[in-house]
Amino acid sequence: MATRSPSWLNDAVFYQIYPQSYCDSNGDGIGDIRGIISKLDYIQSLGVNAIWLNPCFVSPFQDAGYDIADYYMIAPRYGTNADMRSLLRQAHRRGIKICLDLVPGHTSIQHPWFKKSCQAKKNKYTDRYIWTPSVWQRGDGSTQMINGYAERNGNYATNFFYCQPALNYGYANPDPKYPWQQPVNAPGPAAARQELIKIIDFWLKQGVDGFRVDMAHSLVKNDPDRKETIKLWQESHARIRKEYPEVVFIAEWGNPAESLAAGFNLDFMMHFGVRGYPELLLDADCFFRRRGGRDINAFLKPYLEFAAGTEGSGLISIPSANHDFKRPASDGRKQADLKVIFTFLLTWPGVPFIYYGDEIGMRFLPKLVSKEGGYDRTGTRTPMQWDDRQNAGFSTADSNALYIPIDPRRTRPTVKTQDNDPHSLLNHVRRLIALRKCAKSLQAAGNLIPIYTGPNRPQFVYLRESGQERFLVALNPSSAAAEIKLDGIKTGDKACEIGHGIRAFSDGNGTVLKMSGISYGVFKL
Repeated sequence: MATRSPSWLNDAVFYQIYPQSYCDSNGDGIGDIRGIISKLDYIQSLGVNAIWLNPCFVSPFQDAGYDIADYYMIAPRYGTNADMRSLLRQAHRRGIKICLDLVPGHTSIQHPWFKKSCQAKKNKYTDRYIWTPSVWQRGDGSTQMINGYAERNGNYATNFFYCQPALNYGYANPDPKYPWQQPVNAPGPAAARQELIKIIDFWLKQGVDGFRVDMAHSLVKNDPDRKETIKLWQESHARIRKEYPEVVFIAEWGNPAESLAAGFNLDFMMHFGVRGYPELLLDADCFFRRRGGRDINAFLKPYLEFAAGTEGSGLISIPSANHDFKRPASDGRKQADLKVIFTFLLTWPGVPFIYYGDEIGMRFLPKLVSKEGGYDRTGTRTPMQWDDRQNAGFSTADSNALYIPIDPRRTRPTVKTQDNDPHSLLNHVRRLIALRKCAKSLQAAGNLIPIYTGPNRPQFVYLRESGQERFLVALNPSSAAAEIKLDGIKTGDKACEIGHGIRAFSDGNGTVLKMSGISYGVFKL
């Protein structure tokens, strides 16, 4: 089932906000919705036109809000449903879409549905979750089970932490040895599917523009080829899009061939176990390392395979980072390195996602004490750094009351420091977004033509095309200078649109690029 994406996605640039760490409006040490509203002018100044908000619903926050206790209410620490509607209105006035984080696969153990499901007496929610019929039956070995928790005689399945019981969407291939494995059309799974549609519809009626869907691939159990999970999403999307044709669904799936077939508009090439992204940005010897890491093909080959298999059915995103991974400004990378990375991210096909603070080069803070299930991810969730005031302008609370400690360095980057500096990373990002928005070839659907790749080459050059418009992008993340001959490509002896440390010279039927170490250039041909 190929899904035609809403037209607004083609020039979309997303900004991911971790709400508890963005801006605290009331001085309690935790970011909130009114804080986000107060920063909409800044977000607009970036040129981004869409926001993804991490979960902001009622929760005991044992996993930072990915353990939901009420899908229909904003968590009081963030504000109210009225505050969310205000955010939607004010963002829309600025031409900014808002996508919420939907967690359909599990709830919190504090959710009223689960509390009812824990009761010994059969009720409406008995089969809303996955339970064995006895505490002595530990499960089938494929799913983590928790035993001895409830008055109900049984063990419940979890999707992640013990506090996240798995909702019951059924089993694609129920095993007769385990009669508690219900088929996908059983009453319990059917009720879960119906509730999923109801939740989506509720927030779309408030004015939400779409959803990033957590663990979207995991709903139906024992579904090795994902056929039943794909069918579930196809049916759900078809029902929703009858009334909301412009809604966008973004999958945390990590396999575009499956997720786009399921009706999602966009999937991330950034997921646990997916080839390409670690070799591009995360690994110690990844492509974007100044000491000369892997060549680009470690990323490019799987990317092109994904793209070829999904052409016309949806889009792929290569984000700067997110709440589960290290930021680009880690492991010794400097602002010059980050400029090369963002030149790539914002001239690449698909839809770019910028994780809050990456636009100023916020760093990953190692060895922080875990907060709300963050563990070794906590260091990528630190408060946004706005200015040189107390707590970098994030909050007026005492520093000991902050949700997560602020970066303690006196030299930490801030919006204020970079805002009026024409050479800052922040303004580099702004220029790239502005260029992307006025050049169709640099947007989501523009053609990609790699022209300089290969084993042991620390540079990468590619074309982006749409109609008669063409751009050449050249990247050198290595500290070594390079001279590259491009046959059949004529840039002329002119300066690039956006660049540093690179010059182009005509040479017969082609162009010679002279690139210093840590350099980049975007040329309009």
